[in-house]
Amino acid sequence: QVQLVESGGGLVPPGGSLRLSCAASGFTFILYAMRWFRQAPGKERELVAAIGSGGDTTYTDSVKGRFTISRDNAKKTVYLQMNSLKPDDTAVYYCNAIRALPRAEKWGQGTQVTVSS
Repeated sequence: QVQLVESGGGLVPPGGSLRLSCAASGFTFILYAMRWFRQAPGKERELVAAIGSGGDTTYTDSVKGRFTISRDNAKKTVYLQMNSLKPDDTAVYYCNAIRALPRAEKWGQGTQVTVSS
């Protein structure tokens, strides 16, 4: 029932762009903050960007000015627009939904982003 399904990953050259999408179903989307995480081999999972139910956004320093998170509550979809991609952006990107009260958290399956020439 509860699902987060990412799409849009792939292989892109340095300096290129990708837009990731995460389609939500099976829960009340507007009650959740939405986040994008990423994890590269041998590294800790890190928070990339987050958007609150009211539209407030936050980004990790390494992607500020390059990535933009947005949400479409009517479509129950969250996006991550990634521009000026670097090899260090290579990772599996995961979509996450979180609600404070009552506490709840959901995860997508991940989508691979590879930045290489």
